[in-house]
Amino acid sequence: MTDESTLGGYIAVHTRPPGFTGVDGGAYTVDVAVDETGGYLLFLRWDGEPPTIKGHLESEYLVRGTDESMVRAALDRLSLLDVKTTLDALIRAR
Repeated sequence: MTDESTLGGYIAVHTRPPGFTGVDGGAYTVDVAVDETGGYLLFLRWDGEPPTIKGHLESEYLVRGTDESMVRAALDRLSLLDVKTTLDALIRAR
């Protein structure tokens, strides 16, 4: 059974990234980004009708490592609550 309370579990069950309402009232989706240093979360802000991307926020590296599959797996295990907390902290820090 897949745990859809985690980032990877949600994506596996719903075949799409989770959406969040930030503390600024904006609509956001999240994706995992991995580069040669590690992995972080990339939040896209949506607005309008039809929705278009109006900006983005990036977390710090949440996982360090060079093995992409291991970094992705670690980020996929993040709880959706932790992802939302990260988003709200980024919004507040702007």
